[in-house]
Amino acid sequence: MDGLPAPRTRDIPVPGRWWGLPVVIARLRALRTAVPGPGWMLLALVFGFAAGTLIGTGRAGVIDTMRLIGGLWLDSLRMTIVPLVFALVVTGVADLATADDGPARRIGARLPFVLVGFLLLAAVVAALIVPPLLALFPLPAETVAGLRANFPASAPPAIPSTVEAIRAMVPVNVIASGAEGAIVPLVVFAVVLGLALSRIGRSRAAATLEPFRGLADAMIVLVGWVLRVAPVGIFALALVIGATAGIGAALALGHYILIQIVLALVLTMICYGLARWPGGIPLWRFARALAPAQAVAAGTQSSIATLPAMLASAERVGISDRDAAVILPLAVAVFKVTAPSGSLLFGLAMAWMAGIEISLAQILIAIPLAVLSTLVVIGMPGAVSFFAAATPTAIALGAPLELLPILLAVDTIPDMFRTVANVTADVAVAAIVAPPAAEERAG
Repeated sequence: MDGLPAPRTRDIPVPGRWWGLPVVIARLRALRTAVPGPGWMLLALVFGFAAGTLIGTGRAGVIDTMRLIGGLWLDSLRMTIVPLVFALVVTGVADLATADDGPARRIGARLPFVLVGFLLLAAVVAALIVPPLLALFPLPAETVAGLRANFPASAPPAIPSTVEAIRAMVPVNVIASGAEGAIVPLVVFAVVLGLALSRIGRSRAAATLEPFRGLADAMIVLVGWVLRVAPVGIFALALVIGATAGIGAALALGHYILIQIVLALVLTMICYGLARWPGGIPLWRFARALAPAQAVAAGTQSSIATLPAMLASAERVGISDRDAAVILPLAVAVFKVTAPSGSLLFGLAMAWMAGIEISLAQILIAIPLAVLSTLVVIGMPGAVSFFAAATPTAIALGAPLELLPILLAVDTIPDMFRTVANVTADVAVAAIVAPPAAEERAG
């Protein structure tokens, strides 16, 4: 892998043979350090699908064993959803509402609104273009049946009216909502509780929030433990899906990856337009100045690693060094324009693979939820943030979470395009919040 040195012979105690348990363990450890976590998950997905497709449905004992292993791993992940999301929302809202001297105040009141506006726009774009793109590739009935065989059997829920859907957003019994996995009313209560805590005395609010912070930290550690064995769980789940759904499941994943790339490209083009208006930067100049940073983003797949190149791009379009030095690091830390659109895409794609119809009311509820879940997972590790941000939106859409690990495994493939979109959005935000002077724009 680029950037990682190959293990040297003297680093591995080889006693002149290639066999023997100590030698095997040593070589596996060396390989483990050379392949990152996402690489292992992708390998597990590929080998699991291949193994499942080869054995088919004739080996019932193997399939049942893999279903048990994958189910236990997935249930271990799902048990953290309610406490993790609730604690993150309560503490995040309270912290935002009580901030006295945050970076947002120092650079003016525009930045928070621009950032949230970008996130909301990205979610709306996903809601508009993802369903038609999914409809272009209807899954065969046998593929849907094979995928649905991996989900718990349940009667289709009754579709509520608009009035019932709105009333259901207010939890009559918060404990019951948590037990039923009703994520929307739980998040609504968490937001209101966070706002209420910001209106009481600081000492009492801090004492109340501290247990929630501890709960959130503990859940993040627990999710990390579960994700350490993600390749095992993903292999088991992929084998079961490959055996029951066959090659059709792989084709569905290919279509999902293509939609990820298309969505990232659309968001990138929208950011170009926003840099032109209201940013006021000529389109050709913005594109030419940003090209080096986009190249770095595509190569590193990391917004943080691209920050120096972004600062240089901001200078080339006329943004002052002082403004760029404040806005861009903050945007890199707390803002990813592809996050809410990705959360919506995950939920809609899982529902599509399971043959579940999504109503317009569900999508309208999921849009702000995707934005909020994106904001409350700031600073989490990649795989943990993926899980914490994607699950509330998927639950609101009624999508089965059993496919989430499979989508997580292939998420590394379109990451290059998403990173380019995120970097483009960061510089566009800087151009809108701190637009260059007229002579700088023309130059």
